[in-house]
Amino acid sequence: MSYKAPVDDMSFLLKHVFDVQNNFKDIEAFSDFDYELYDAVLEEGAKFAENVLYPLNRDGDEEGCHHSSSGVTTPKGFKEAYQQFCEGGWQGINGSPEFGGQGLPKALHVLVEEMLYAANTSFTLYPSLTAGACAAIAAHASDELKGRYLENMQSGIWSGAMCLTEPHSGSDLGILKTKAEPNDDGSYKISGTKIFITGGEHDLADNIIHLVLARLPDAPAGPRGISLFLVPKIAVNEDGSLGDANGVSCGSIEHKMGIKASATCVMNFDEATGYIIGEPNKGLACMFTMMNKERLSIALQGTGLAEVSYQVAKQYAVERIQGRSTREGQKGAAIIEHADVRRMLMTMRSTNEANRALSVLLAMNIDLEEHSQDPGVKLQAAKTVALLTPIAKAFFTDAGFDNCNHGIQVLGGHGYVREWGVEQFARDARIAQIYEGTNGIQAQDLLVRKVCADKAETLQALFGEIAETIAASDPKFTKLAEQLTVYLAKAKDLTSTIMQQFERNPAAAQGGAVEYLNTLAYVIGGWLWVKQLNCIKVLSELEQQRKLAAAEFFFEHLMPKIDGYVASINNGYDAAFALTDDII
Repeated sequence: MSYKAPVDDMSFLLKHVFDVQNNFKDIEAFSDFDYELYDAVLEEGAKFAENVLYPLNRDGDEEGCHHSSSGVTTPKGFKEAYQQFCEGGWQGINGSPEFGGQGLPKALHVLVEEMLYAANTSFTLYPSLTAGACAAIAAHASDELKGRYLENMQSGIWSGAMCLTEPHSGSDLGILKTKAEPNDDGSYKISGTKIFITGGEHDLADNIIHLVLARLPDAPAGPRGISLFLVPKIAVNEDGSLGDANGVSCGSIEHKMGIKASATCVMNFDEATGYIIGEPNKGLACMFTMMNKERLSIALQGTGLAEVSYQVAKQYAVERIQGRSTREGQKGAAIIEHADVRRMLMTMRSTNEANRALSVLLAMNIDLEEHSQDPGVKLQAAKTVALLTPIAKAFFTDAGFDNCNHGIQVLGGHGYVREWGVEQFARDARIAQIYEGTNGIQAQDLLVRKVCADKAETLQALFGEIAETIAASDPKFTKLAEQLTVYLAKAKDLTSTIMQQFERNPAAAQGGAVEYLNTLAYVIGGWLWVKQLNCIKVLSELEQQRKLAAAEFFFEHLMPKIDGYVASINNGYDAAFALTDDII
């Protein structure tokens, strides 16, 4: 079974649904880019994903990473693939041109990243963490640190890692214990242990640049007393050459359910020399620049794995003969004729294509936030990014795991064995619901910080955009536009209800946060399906039929889940929250 990157659908989104070239016409940084270039990047990205990464995926899973006293070794073929990745300029595709990056829009980058995750999730995690680290350094570090580190990181010569979690703290970063002692030369001695560090140690790059959260001696307690430090594995001299080994070591690697070719490390910092990024005690805000980039990246992991699972499942369903055919002239029935198989395949495709559209929309707002010269546009884009990021991270990864499970189910017993590969997709997808903030935390973040905190102002603006699309929709799709109107009204009412619940009992109201996030995700997905249908005239007749069928399935069989969410949230979670622990 093979993977083929959905380049045509990706190009359709960029050119017609979102018309990024026109929408970015006032952004000077993108003035030299056009659709011909974007299509070329997508085509080359597809070739690399399909021909280099995908063939390594199963073998990498079976071999995994190896840890010894000399460090961590990645599976056979990974170093060579990484070299090709760097030579192709993929690491810096969205990076700052000032430091050797290509400066292409994030709206394009998310589509390339989806391909890479679909082809080989374990491999893609290494450059993903590097890109996030580059973003944090570019946004918050001193000019000296930028000049010394960014060019080699954006080229892939050096990689990056994010060091937050400690054995005792989990998601509660406010109680971390890693210490930072100031040195006379302005640097710091960093001491402590971090766990679950993706790409903390490996053999792909010449150096690994760790971004480490730690506390200064006089730091306030809690999250307000956290600072961020750049800690290289190998010291970097003033001229940019590598010096001596720093006090950074990998104590062990985790033996995991999935993403086995991605090194998940316990990292020890023993008076390692580090350099502060941003202001003292403001490190968490700096680190969130990287975390939010990674949350979108992990959302794409969900979409990528769901897409490859769909493709393998459909190929199998077309070829697998089981039962009698109802079609004239055919003796045996391919299982794609079976109603339940069709239900699963359509569930997979309709969510994948809706989520892909949302990833481009979110990325476009990142581009506007970072590059627009209009302060009002920048501010609104930043608010939209903050609103959509937890929705994308949670919904894409939940859908990703569900759709990988559907892939297993379509293949039946062959899905459960290793030969066909879909069981690996499910194992790899499962972690995406946990790391970079569990999906429950994403839902709480959405409800508490992104909706209630600004009294749903940003959400109401988004609702307004949805209403505008409904008003301008093609008359051919009036039925779907009317259905979207109904569900939009339900989302508005539910927003008022859950905000009232939050005012009355904030802790209990959060019991409905996941259901509320899913409600918004389905409404946004329905909106983006209508936007796609409004543009399908440019597609072939067959592709128009496929788009319309997927949109109708989404509206008829997935969006009705909102009714259940509404009923559940209206019932409230006060009673469940009031239960004593021994009754739970």
